Amino acid sequence: MAGDGKKLQPIIVKRVKKTSHGAHGGAWKIAYADFVTAMMAFFLLMWLLGSTAKGELQGIADYFANPVKISLMGGNGTGNSDSILPGGGRDLSRAFGQMDSGEAQRAAKIMGAQMARAEQIRQEQARQDSERIDLLETKIRKLIDSSPKLADYKGQIQLIKTPDGLHILIVDAQNRPMFDTGSALVKPYMRDILREIGGALMGVENRIALAGHTDAKPYGTGQRGYSNWELSADRANASRRDLVAGGLPDDKLVRVEGLASSRLLHPDQPFDPSNRRISIVVMTREAEERMLPSASAQATQAAASRPAETAAGLAEETAPLQISSDMTKKVASPSEDPRP
Repeated sequence: MAGDGKKLQPIIVKRVKKTSHGAHGGAWKIAYADFVTAMMAFFLLMWLLGSTAKGELQGIADYFANPVKISLMGGNGTGNSDSILPGGGRDLSRAFGQMDSGEAQRAAKIMGAQMARAEQIRQEQARQDSERIDLLETKIRKLIDSSPKLADYKGQIQLIKTPDGLHILIVDAQNRPMFDTGSALVKPYMRDILREIGGALMGVENRIALAGHTDAKPYGTGQRGYSNWELSADRANASRRDLVAGGLPDDKLVRVEGLASSRLLHPDQPFDPSNRRISIVVMTREAEERMLPSASAQATQAAASRPAETAAGLAEETAPLQISSDMTKKVASPSEDPRP
């Protein structure tokens, strides 16, 4: 057969092996997204700059130049405008304007300045008080040395300077009492002493407190309800009358009190005659503030607004306080005597 004579050709089957290509990656997408975002931000910035006034641009420049100052003290910025983008700042409830976060700091500065001013006034008053009290002490010492009426009683008059002011103590001596025994009747020489001191205190600008003291010996007349408290109060009030008669303005007195034996000059010797005394305190402004806080606050305010006003004028704003013989027990006050 013809077909059989021919050699059969082999059939070759070519199988193509398909393999997957390597990944091309998506990094370009991220780069493209960044580019689009940057372009959007750029065009948004151009639009904002084109729609912003010159003053607001200056505010933006100031903020970036010194952001801390703008944040604390406030200032012109984009939040102050009521343009296309209203509001701003930290207070989102406001429709327009920028909240000034420096208001509290400015208020604190104003308060600090007021406190500093008050402290300066207090220091100036303390300096003036110290000068006046030093001059008054010198004046009274010279008066005691030069006055014939006081020279013989020099040992019974003591001048002691304390933070409360100048204490003028008139004490009893063993054979020379200031008052009749058990009464508030002033001895003639005690009257001379009080009137001389009252004249010396005539021009003083400071306020004055007056107190009577007794020793620890009980009042023993048998009168019911009358004790050393009433006796010391009556003696203080009698001394007040003679001080005023000598020239002391009555409105300079802010307190007249009896302390009985509650403030002994010599606690270790409760029956010593020197415990019986009259205490006159020329008070400093600070001591007056502790005694009369409301009046002193008015005086400080008046001094701040009218620096030239004298303390004598300020004293007229406060009525003097006087007591009667039915005085009850008092608490400690600036008229308390210093103990050596």
